[in-house]
Amino acid sequence: MPTTCSATRAAAVITVSALALAACGAVEDDAEGPAAGDGGVTTISVGASPTPHAKILEFVDKELAPDAKLDLEIKTFDDYVQPNVQLSEGTLDANYYQHLPYYEAQVKDRGYEFAHYTGIHIEPFALYSDKVKDVKDLPDGAQIGINNDPSNQGRALQLLADNDVITLKDGKDATNATILDVADNPKDLTFKETDAAQLARSLQDLDAAVINGNYAIEADLSVDDALLVEEGKDSPYANFLAVQKANEDNASLKKLDELLHSPEVKKYIEETWPNGEVLPAF
Repeated sequence: MPTTCSATRAAAVITVSALALAACGAVEDDAEGPAAGDGGVTTISVGASPTPHAKILEFVDKELAPDAKLDLEIKTFDDYVQPNVQLSEGTLDANYYQHLPYYEAQVKDRGYEFAHYTGIHIEPFALYSDKVKDVKDLPDGAQIGINNDPSNQGRALQLLADNDVITLKDGKDATNATILDVADNPKDLTFKETDAAQLARSLQDLDAAVINGNYAIEADLSVDDALLVEEGKDSPYANFLAVQKANEDNASLKKLDELLHSPEVKKYIEETWPNGEVLPAF
């Protein structure tokens, strides 16, 4: 769930299904946004992080969208900035890559006129290391990689605080903490602020790093090997489908969100990531 990144590279995915005639009939749009075309099929352009978001969308596109007369045009992004930029510009009909704290910060900072539906999945943050097997073995002065955007830096610090690695100043928590808010730091850890996409790639040069779930998956890191793993239950970091505010009531977009909350998607998530790297949020 997904952060601010300096890189801005978008690549189209590749999954446009051959659609059969649906049993349930065409979706009637009652708002602005994507509308049915030839054969009553509505094409929806969705921006997503490659993993797990695009993979989940590809499953929906192949297994569920045809019967709903939807065709998903999935575009993947390696950064966390462009999906919202392109949604605001109308290049995308929706995006699926962000959690509520990041979304709210982006809307506030950039003035986006967005809306969002409910959470679909959670990617727990975890602390990984190539050098030690237990957090207690981190040496004094260890260098810890940490996300450089505010909405996720606090989340990473909270993971360390919850496990008694550090403490945070009074009134500071996952929602507002930065590295300047560390109160007690018994091991005198040094925090290296790093772009989220680079944390996994930089792991070998660090003593440990708190890594976003999607980037950990892309780097073939398993939560089974993590030193610490964020608690997934009741997490505020569920990723959801975001749309333009004017299109919030678009029937096709609401249908897509319904498919993303289906029992089939829940089963797909649980079977594809059985170790808990991705957890259903419904």
